[in-house]
Amino acid sequence: MQRPELHQLLDRWLSPENFEDAAHNGLQVEGRAGIEKIICGVSANAELIERAIQEKADALFVHHGLVWGGGIQTISGWLGKRISRLVNAELNLFAYHLPLDAHPRLGNNAGLAEALGLSEDTRRPFGEYKGQLIGFAGLLESAVSFEDFCRRVETEIGPILFAQGEPQHKVQKVSICSGGAPDLLYEAVDSGADLFLTGEATEWVQAISKETGVAFIAAGHHATERFGPRRVASALRQETGIDAQFIDVPNPL
Repeated sequence: MQRPELHQLLDRWLSPENFEDAAHNGLQVEGRAGIEKIICGVSANAELIERAIQEKADALFVHHGLVWGGGIQTISGWLGKRISRLVNAELNLFAYHLPLDAHPRLGNNAGLAEALGLSEDTRRPFGEYKGQLIGFAGLLESAVSFEDFCRRVETEIGPILFAQGEPQHKVQKVSICSGGAPDLLYEAVDSGADLFLTGEATEWVQAISKETGVAFIAAGHHATERFGPRRVASALRQETGIDAQFIDVPNPL
């Protein structure tokens, strides 16, 4: 597969043109033209870049790339080292942020919804960011206690960073948004959710959760955003036959 072909495929799958984002979506660092092996991961940190180089990959696909906001101002320090390793290894870097959160099949939130047991026929978009809905809301097949739901989260996602809710609080209507979206607790409250799950917590979520009776779970920014890169790796293998694999660089936050 050639680089432009892969780029076009990823853009066709993820439709970055539909999103107003804080990140640049698509090709961020150009490497070799021919692509036979792709590593997928969460963030383009130095460790993942080195792992991709060790695996002799031609491209790296991530959720968190290197180009944010106004772009790259100065290529120095830690950023310069990352870019230097990519360029010297001729390793292509592709990054898709909100498009990978929101995708109904390949996305982080689609993976979370499936892992947590939200019935597919009840799922609907949830979580407005700049006029875009990037999360999901839906119903569990049957109500469970908050205590039992927390156990499900630990099994399917990993250790919980913060949880607020009464152990026997009944959970069936669930809203989710991967990553750092504690502000969407307000939307979950307004929608009548029993529980809201995201990656990160902030100071005021405990009080809002207590006062409204809507349970809250922060399951880790990194942990909640492993689902999309895994699904993209699987789709690339199944739909193109290319060698694609997910590599996790553990991060408890």
